Amino acid sequence: MNTQVLSDRINNLTTSQTLAMAAKARELKEQGIDIISLSLGEPDFNTPDFLKEAAIEAINQNYSKYPPVEGYLELRQAISNKFKRDNNLNYSASEIVVSTGAKQALFNVAQVMINPGDEVIIPAPYWVSYSEIVRIAGGIPIEVPTSIETDFKITPQQLTDAITSKTKMMWFSSPCNPSGSVYSRTELEALAEVLEKHPSIYILSDEIYEHINFLGDYCSIGSIGNLIERTITVNGISKAFAMTGYRIGYIGAPEFIAKACTKMQGQVTSGANSIAQRATIAAVSASPSVLNDMVKAFKGRRNLVVDLLRDIPGMKVNVPDGAFYLFPDVSEFFGKTFQGVTVTNADDLSLYLLDKAHVATVTGEAFGNPNCIRLSYATSEDQLKEALLRIKNALK
Repeated sequence: MNTQVLSDRINNLTTSQTLAMAAKARELKEQGIDIISLSLGEPDFNTPDFLKEAAIEAINQNYSKYPPVEGYLELRQAISNKFKRDNNLNYSASEIVVSTGAKQALFNVAQVMINPGDEVIIPAPYWVSYSEIVRIAGGIPIEVPTSIETDFKITPQQLTDAITSKTKMMWFSSPCNPSGSVYSRTELEALAEVLEKHPSIYILSDEIYEHINFLGDYCSIGSIGNLIERTITVNGISKAFAMTGYRIGYIGAPEFIAKACTKMQGQVTSGANSIAQRATIAAVSASPSVLNDMVKAFKGRRNLVVDLLRDIPGMKVNVPDGAFYLFPDVSEFFGKTFQGVTVTNADDLSLYLLDKAHVATVTGEAFGNPNCIRLSYATSEDQLKEALLRIKNALK
């Protein structure tokens, strides 16, 4: 392949490691190998029936024309109500933009906010695409490392130390993908105290997993003080409502940022899928209590996998409060050799587990932490028990 023909932009872009591992797992499955995939962050639950019915109703009502670029007004009003109800955030309909998934929403924000040379603080571990999305916009990701000992959360002092005259934004997720860590209100207030001293810094808060948390209480950083005036809150329906294929994400943001994202999206994809938008009205209008059974199941799986991981010598694991991931520290295995294969880093360990245990995980290197691997527990308990047994045997 002659990559010289391609742009520097694409040649310098790294491949999404979560998607790459999923592709490798599919290839092995096609060869007849029994692979258990713990690599993709996709709920194994079906979309709730009332949301399927809303989509069918939209088809029957002929919602088949181009929707507004920023999303149907009825949907944006429903999202505005959801923000008030669940997050104590006051975003009007004009401050909301609906996109083709939260990933496009993030990309829009980067394109309209970041100039070449702008620094963006990103606590590590972080979702796999943050740093690349920032780089595509010409920005410089400033990774702030954390560890399992601090529950993968940054401290106010770390945030203070990372800020320079070039800092334009801070991006983070809570609950976090890949660690599952959830910032408490007290922890966010401490970070907000730092950010209040730097009024030129904008905050992107990725809250796509907000409903999959096991604390029973959730805080959005935009609800603290006056931070909503410079906070972009990103959310969507993929995770909590098991609607990954519907491809709907959205932001709440100061109106000038929302208008800029609409302008950008108008030149790229235009409006998101009309049928999926109508189903999303039903999703965001529903009480979060409709998700209780799913959240309870995820919590049970978390407890199961934590116990099974702790039974593997060399694994270090914390107890995450949200999402459906575990991010164990596997550095104890670095430098060890089995049947001629030496594990030097998390990349090697993930490939080793795929080859020897036939279990697909994702290297922590992709998320900014080279000492860990990510496991998704968005699959059945039987599959999880078998996967962890295989991992245990492969690491003996």
